Amino acid sequence: MPIAIPAGVSVDIAENNNVTVKGPKGTLTRVLPAEMEIKKEGAEIVISRPNDLKRNKALHGLTRALLHNMVVGVSEGFQKTLEINGVGYRAAKEGKKLTLSLGYSHPVVMIDPDGVESVCETANKIIVKGIDKEKVGQYAAEIRGKRGPEPYKGKGIKYSDEHIRRKAGKAGKK
Repeated sequence: MPIAIPAGVSVDIAENNNVTVKGPKGTLTRVLPAEMEIKKEGAEIVISRPNDLKRNKALHGLTRALLHNMVVGVSEGFQKTLEINGVGYRAAKEGKKLTLSLGYSHPVVMIDPDGVESVCETANKIIVKGIDKEKVGQYAAEIRGKRGPEPYKGKGIKYSDEHIRRKAGKAGKK
């Protein structure tokens, strides 16, 4: 399936499949698997594989997905929304520092990595934004990992679209 290149986005394919994608939100560079043949045809990119070996079939889909995510990233960007549930649990933003109060004896301080920005809409809602899908997902997972949701009361940090399977508490005496 060809990848459509939106207006304002330029794609440069150098030797050894070193692809650079420039757009209104920034620039991404990545070395894609050398076995795949990447061609720019007009306003789309076509990826073809040399043969139907199992490895090449897998790399074909991977290469297409990575390239598509680069094009979407520089044109629209990616974002993940996290929600904090729990009494006294909250987040605050100061410059590049994200300070989380998660019921520990100390505040958890995280510094935004390069190319990724976190925004606190409210005290219990964090939005992680960036142009690199991999970095956005990784940073969101690291924030969630500081206190993942627990199944009894649902306290902790969860993705906004995540559903927590709840468990019943302990049964009382009879």
